[in-house]
Amino acid sequence: MASKAKYDPSAVKELLLQALETERGGIQVYTAAIKAARNKDLKKEFQEYLDQTRHHEEVLTGVFAQLKIDAEEQSPGRAVVAHNGAALVQAIEMAIADAEPAAAELVACECVVLAETKDHSNWELIGRVADEASDTVAKALKAAFDEVEEDEDHHLYHTKGWCRELWIQSLGMPAVLPPPEEVKKVETAIGAARAEKSRDAML
Repeated sequence: MASKAKYDPSAVKELLLQALETERGGIQVYTAAIKAARNKDLKKEFQEYLDQTRHHEEVLTGVFAQLKIDAEEQSPGRAVVAHNGAALVQAIEMAIADAEPAAAELVACECVVLAETKDHSNWELIGRVADEASDTVAKALKAAFDEVEEDEDHHLYHTKGWCRELWIQSLGMPAVLPPPEEVKKVETAIGAARAEKSRDAML
């Protein structure tokens, strides 16, 4: 049997530091986005995702404890993630203060998509490490990945659908709200693509 591929422990630690900071930033982004949301279904969605993101932060904190890593350790990469998260919150707050409510809602949705793109990428990489190794680290990551993977897929693909449809609505064209991704409960990129193609039939 071929041996499991190895990984760079320092790089995995950096990934975990960034992932934890992304979840913490996501909590702030969703808190701000809820204030900007006008559509009741979107507001409900954001609230659900906020609750799940809080849980994901707890899951990752548990991984840090298992692996005896300081959850507050800083790195240049983590600092950048924190900066980006704060900038997204600031952008939402700017829109709430200065833009029309519909425009602020759209800005909030775009900021969530940006935050969730990084978040989804983090968890994909965590899952890849878990698949490539069989040691204690990999087992801890696998358990965490299995617990949050489905949530992360929903957060990214569903929010991208909301963002697209809100933009279409803002352009004066018929929109599908809630978006097809939400209605069809997509969980993969392929499913999201199929849902988008089906939107015309849902108008």
